[in-house]
Amino acid sequence: MTTTPLPSRSQRLKAATATIHDTLDRRIMALDPFSSTERYLRFLRAQQAFHAALAPLYAAPQLWTLIPDLAERDRSAAIAADLADLGASAPVVADGDSVEPVDMSTALGWLYVAEGSSLGAAFLLKAAQQIGLSTDHGARHLAGHPEGRAAHWRRFTARIDAADMTPEQEDRMIAAARDAFARFRALADAAFA
Repeated sequence: MTTTPLPSRSQRLKAATATIHDTLDRRIMALDPFSSTERYLRFLRAQQAFHAALAPLYAAPQLWTLIPDLAERDRSAAIAADLADLGASAPVVADGDSVEPVDMSTALGWLYVAEGSSLGAAFLLKAAQQIGLSTDHGARHLAGHPEGRAAHWRRFTARIDAADMTPEQEDRMIAAARDAFARFRALADAAFA
């Protein structure tokens, strides 16, 4: 008799956020952020605001124990360089509420969304290349990790799976991930308004 393995915590998180994630993806593509440099700048400003809100998580030493390479995963500097490449000053952050590392499970939910966006950025990079951008100019934040996007993502999700978490903490992580998807949607809508 063979048994089906139970889904991992990261797989449960993916399943629990699939609807809001798919809705966000469709919304972003409906905004047509890669039809022109001007529209891409709007997308980039939403990215900047989202990553600025997450800066306290990437800088939190208490999270480095679980995710030793967390600080180097922060894409804020790449986003600032992309803005400079396109002659745009760093924007005023539209939503100044920072995400503080109040607990590990909430932090992991927010980071799951940010890190997952790097995995999906391969598709976005191809679209950015159609308007003359590259990982050397204007689309640095969409670049893959040198060891590969998938390997980088698997290393992150393995940390989620390894975290010591109660069912209540896992519920908080899922709620935080949903909040992160909703926050990016609100920032994108504001940037394109």
